[in-house]
Amino acid sequence: MTVAVNPAKVRTMDMKLEIVVIPVADVERAKQFYAGLNWRLDADFAFPDGFRVIQFTPPGSGASIIFGTNVTAAAPGSAKGLYLAVSDIGAARQELLDCGVKVSEVFHGGDNVHKGVDEPHLFGSVRVSGPDPDRRSYFSLASFSDPDGNGWMLQEITSRLPGRVDSDITAFTSSTEIARALRRASVAHGEHEKQIGRHDVNWPEWYAEYIVAEQAGKQMAS
Repeated sequence: MTVAVNPAKVRTMDMKLEIVVIPVADVERAKQFYAGLNWRLDADFAFPDGFRVIQFTPPGSGASIIFGTNVTAAAPGSAKGLYLAVSDIGAARQELLDCGVKVSEVFHGGDNVHKGVDEPHLFGSVRVSGPDPDRRSYFSLASFSDPDGNGWMLQEITSRLPGRVDSDITAFTSSTEIARALRRASVAHGEHEKQIGRHDVNWPEWYAEYIVAEQAGKQMAS
């Protein structure tokens, strides 16, 4: 008798994405740009044979970028569609503007797929000005490029799709992320109290359940 095994239930070896290589023409210029974003400089190693590698990590990110001399044969500026997940796209965009970076307006994808001139983005559609009308997670975007033309996207994510996050783990990378999660829970809890028609004395437990469910991409139990 053969017993079927659900692959989703089998624990496999961790394979954590750690590094993305960014092709640049001017190493010092790129270093100055990414340092100007307030990204963490992890390393700058130079070797006698001319090999040099520089590593930066965006705030709260588990993955880093590297660039340098003799790091990649890819054409400078050819890295496109590099996504930075943010919980508040307006605030993230403003931070970049404050750093002197040219950033697009916030936009969302339109329905006229593959029509018009547009930089590629996740939905393959033309840009429509402003955040997603329903403020759906994943749908509000903004773009910017480094001096070589490597293309970055800010993507607002407040609730993950089901299955994207381990439901047994709720984690935040900063006090700012916690504060924003609490604000979203506050708004949702206000609607909850309207539905039940009274003040909810167990609001701390409700907040906690909401935040855990939101991060795991699940619906609150009614």
